[in-house]
Amino acid sequence: MAQDETEHVQPQAPVGAQPDGGEGGGESKVTVLLALGANIGVGVLKLAAGLLTGSGALLSEAAHSAGDSTTEVLLLVAQKRSEKPADRTHPFGYGKERYFWSLMAAVAIFVSGAAFSFYEGLTTIFGSSEESGTMLWINYVVLALAAVLEGTSFRQAALQMRRETRRLRLSVPAYLERPRDPTVNSVLLEDSAALIGLAIAALGVALHQITGDSLYDGIASMLIGCLLLGVSFVLTRACKNLLVGQQADPRLLAAIERWLEDQPEVDDVVDLLTMMTGADSILLCARVDFVDSVTASELEKACVRLDRDLRKEWKMLDEIFIQPASCADEYMRERVAERYGEPMADV
Repeated sequence: MAQDETEHVQPQAPVGAQPDGGEGGGESKVTVLLALGANIGVGVLKLAAGLLTGSGALLSEAAHSAGDSTTEVLLLVAQKRSEKPADRTHPFGYGKERYFWSLMAAVAIFVSGAAFSFYEGLTTIFGSSEESGTMLWINYVVLALAAVLEGTSFRQAALQMRRETRRLRLSVPAYLERPRDPTVNSVLLEDSAALIGLAIAALGVALHQITGDSLYDGIASMLIGCLLLGVSFVLTRACKNLLVGQQADPRLLAAIERWLEDQPEVDDVVDLLTMMTGADSILLCARVDFVDSVTASELEKACVRLDRDLRKEWKMLDEIFIQPASCADEYMRERVAERYGEPMADV
């Protein structure tokens, strides 16, 4: 198998895994609950202000908060259902439920947030404004209160993201591309979009007030819809990759390969396959070329020892399969070359 010159990362968990199994889950739940409380509160305020003043931007922001609240509920469902233990019908556990419900949350952002924002924007642009000139001040008060509440939720999500990226030695864009826990991504992106949306809504309301033209209010609503559409796309793509069987962090594969090749019974690693089966679990399949002097009895004992020691070294490895294979096997060489686009090295 091709060698990776990346530094050994054994002390660091890979993207998509929690080394100690549980600390991240508890923090993620706090993050989601805080975001839910903030979104419900600001959603009610935005809806009241939008109805009182007729502001399309405020009504779009109310839909934004409703979509985010729905998302948080779905994320809580995701966390709860993904914690179910493995059983006969699901021998690899229910970890991927978190990915499914996170995908539903991303769809909810689009359906309840972006779609309504586009509708409200078009209605405002091509319709007549019903905004009351004596009540405009309410919009600014509500937007300021919403910024405080959304900022509190954003701070919690950002702190968790910072801890994760530092521990994993990843940049924020890299973490967003290959998330360990999609619920953290969802809350951080939602809150980021919420703060940007508040600024857009404030600008639209101000321009409407200054010019008396509701066109600016409608444009603000459309921009909020585009913002939510972008967030929905990013989250959907991340969840899709996890659902279809995304591999673990390549740095983890390189570290496991080096570890296996350092074992006395192992001559070379033919192939390594991994799949994220949950936010805290990884499935590992290793095809290993054992030294020729190993007997059948010794091979069995070696496989048991390797399984046990791998779990000690990397606690996120949930299921491990070790298959004896020969580096000289042409069929296996072709399979690996077909998957990775290059033949095995050092054969």
